[in-house]
This record gives sequence, structure tokens and C-alpha cells, in this order.
Amino acid sequence: MKRSRFNDEQIIAILKQQESGVATADVCREHGISSATFYKWKAKYGGLAVSDARKLKTLEDENAKLKKLLAEQMLE
Repeated sequence: MKRSRFNDEQIIAILKQQESGVATADVCREHGISSATFYKWKAKYGGLAVSDARKLKTLEDENAKLKKLLAEQMLE
């Protein structure tokens, strides 16, 4: 899976920039992202604070590790 060039804090800052009144097309052009990417981020990170995004990332990482362990255990 391709790694994003933006971290969670940057994504939230971009979303807040749009919420402050800047047009979505202008925000997308300024940061070099598509509008589809912007709306995907908005669905995932909309309304989150930076600390909430860090917790979400930690939980996603832990979930991935547990899934991998389960898959390895089932193969044995």
C-alpha cells in the first residue's frame, strides 16, 4: 500500500484550512491533492483533533499486528 506524503497532523491542518472558508478547489490545488483525496480525508478525519488522530493511528497499527498474528496462527 502506498504511503501518504502527508501525516495525520498535516491532513487535519488542510481540513481546517478548508473549514475556515477557503474554497475546496483552492485548498486541493495549493497542496497538490485531488478533490477525491480531500473528501476521503474529510470522511476519515473530519472533526478529529490531532490527539484523536494519533490515537486512531495507534489503534489501526495494533489492529493490523493482531490480524497478522491471527493469520499466522491459523496457518499453523
